[in-house]
Amino acid sequence: MRSRMRRTPLIVAGVAAVTVLGAGVAVAQNIGNGWPYDNTSSSSDAHGRTYTLAAVGDIACEPNDEDNASTPASLKCGSPSLGGYDAEYATAQQADAMHPDAVALLGDEQYEVGKLSDFEGSFEQAWGGLKFLEKPAPGNHEYYSYVKKGDNEPGQNGVGYFGYFNGHDQAGTPNASGQAGQDTDQNQGWYSYNLGNWHIISLNVECNSDAFDNDCSTTDGGVLAQETAWLAADLKANNEPCTVAYWHQPTFSSTNAGTATTPASAPGVDSQEGGVADAWWKLLYANKATLILNGHEHAYARTVPMDPSGKADPKHGIPEFIIGTGGEALDATATNVDGSYANPNVVTAYDKGYGVMNFQLKPNGYTYSFKPALAGASSDASAMSYSDSGSGTCQG
Repeated sequence: MRSRMRRTPLIVAGVAAVTVLGAGVAVAQNIGNGWPYDNTSSSSDAHGRTYTLAAVGDIACEPNDEDNASTPASLKCGSPSLGGYDAEYATAQQADAMHPDAVALLGDEQYEVGKLSDFEGSFEQAWGGLKFLEKPAPGNHEYYSYVKKGDNEPGQNGVGYFGYFNGHDQAGTPNASGQAGQDTDQNQGWYSYNLGNWHIISLNVECNSDAFDNDCSTTDGGVLAQETAWLAADLKANNEPCTVAYWHQPTFSSTNAGTATTPASAPGVDSQEGGVADAWWKLLYANKATLILNGHEHAYARTVPMDPSGKADPKHGIPEFIIGTGGEALDATATNVDGSYANPNVVTAYDKGYGVMNFQLKPNGYTYSFKPALAGASSDASAMSYSDSGSGTCQG
């Protein structure tokens, strides 16, 4: 396991806006339109406001540069089978137009293995303008090696991810804490934050990595078990009526990649990581959480409210939103011969284009709206006509 620097996190409150000038010089200033950091509302009315949360994962293609010369062309920006720069710029512009209060990034922000140079050469180019609003969670491509489709890149164990979001020293060693949470032996970037009446939790499920000692147990005292214990304590201390949690691999699947041999409604069907998150579902369900968000599957899907076993539970269940449509590529939704969804809990799904979810977080409920920003390369004009919207209430 790599050695990590440790430092006390710096917390800054009351910033009106940040302008980035030159090489990483941040200058605070007030701006007249109240965004991206709204200075018109006092803390006394913060719980009565509506907040905009943009959410999406699976975003940036691998830049076609000298550093990636040995990567097959089919895996890099410019490949006709990927969304590429066009898609990640389209989703970034869509998110920017929402004027979000925060941006929940649902993992796999950068492909194929999330090197720092790749973040700087691709993700930063499209999504860098929203960086100070971004609340990331990591994905498998930020941690694991990539040895598919003729590629052979070693895993990063979060080095590029933390280096980009938390900053780094001259040698590229990530700071021990920052925007993506802590980067230490004991804490691999899980954290929580509040927006008004909403308590929001970002989790790291990439347990099959050296940073987690390749230990995916949630009960044996390892890093993932410590994260699970932290989640239990965080939920116990939470006094807000609305809670949303997000991590990368979904517990319940919607695409062909996740349902080849196992029923789509089974917990953890898509991956080992999605399976271990079943323990998180149980904690969130017991604590009356409102929403669960995931990426990993390159499609959009929304389920009915479910209990941790995947059974529909309209009264106390939690809906799962899969929003893996950030720009990298698209997966096929899993369907039966008659065209119905293979996972019977899926209400609607979309695999024809790229887009960002717009959540309006209200004092005691929410609305959601998903529309595509760009059609997939093999889709016709009808792909842009899809939309999904609705509302829900908080249970806490």
